[in-house]
Amino acid sequence: MRWYVARRLAWAFVATFVILTITFLLLEITPDAQAAQLQFQAAQGGGDAEAAREAYETRRGLDAPLWERYSNYMVNVFTLEWGWSDTRSQPVIEAILDAYPYSLMYGVPAVLVSTVVGIAIGLYSATHQYTLADYAGTFVAFFGISIPNFWFGIILLLVFAVQLGWVPVLFDPNVATFSVQNAKQLILPVFVLTTAAIASEMRYARAESLEYVNAEFVKTAKAKGADGRRILTRHILRPALVPLSTILVGDLLGLILTTSYLVEVVFGIPGLGRLSLDAILNQDTALVLGTTFIPVFIAVIGNLLQDIAYTVLDPRIDFGDR
Repeated sequence: MRWYVARRLAWAFVATFVILTITFLLLEITPDAQAAQLQFQAAQGGGDAEAAREAYETRRGLDAPLWERYSNYMVNVFTLEWGWSDTRSQPVIEAILDAYPYSLMYGVPAVLVSTVVGIAIGLYSATHQYTLADYAGTFVAFFGISIPNFWFGIILLLVFAVQLGWVPVLFDPNVATFSVQNAKQLILPVFVLTTAAIASEMRYARAESLEYVNAEFVKTAKAKGADGRRILTRHILRPALVPLSTILVGDLLGLILTTSYLVEVVFGIPGLGRLSLDAILNQDTALVLGTTFIPVFIAVIGNLLQDIAYTVLDPRIDFGDR
């Protein structure tokens, strides 16, 4: 087991190295919008556009050889020197550190609630197949998957914020984190994310649990007099969690990569999604690169933990020390 974990750690490092190298090459072949803008401004003012470009490259260290720029880039990534954000006038790492707590405020509760509730509903639905509860759970799954998150968020704001006045219309980042006011303004974002995530977790949990509901070892456990709770948790849920752990990592990445953009724009939350979107719209390359590193690292670490969890959740899986 220890040798397997060591190999997985080494592979995670290699995967990170490859991804960062590809990112560097993509940045090298991508036209620099800021350099083009400086050239245009210099030409408009009657100056030398080429001299303006050379000054820009010298200031940014872009006139150095390719291998030197690559080595500096890799060192800066691992030392958290991710460059300077021109649009925010601060280092990229500081901009990310300022934004990530707001994403965690709604992201962590949404992931926890959706995981627990979604798996619980899916497990109950699998053990009560073709009942009214099963049909209700299926309806919730299709509703959560089908409804657009941004549209659902806008409708909830119109009803509960504008019409009823129960929650604020815009997110206020200045309120205390652990306060009733902050909890009120986080209810709708968490609910929107949870609705979609619960649907995904419930659907897969039901499908995976159905494979074990009528399995021979489950029938044997029932014949030996095992109580229903033990059968659900140990004989059905535990083996079903092996593929579900993969889905959990995917849901977490989906939350960061896609849904966070929509939710933070709709509710005005200054989190990582909003920060990344503003960086893209403003062509702030350093900030775009920095916000891209976050999901990359989460993907690598998440897949590492997922593979290790396989051996814990299912004793039939043995990677050995080969």
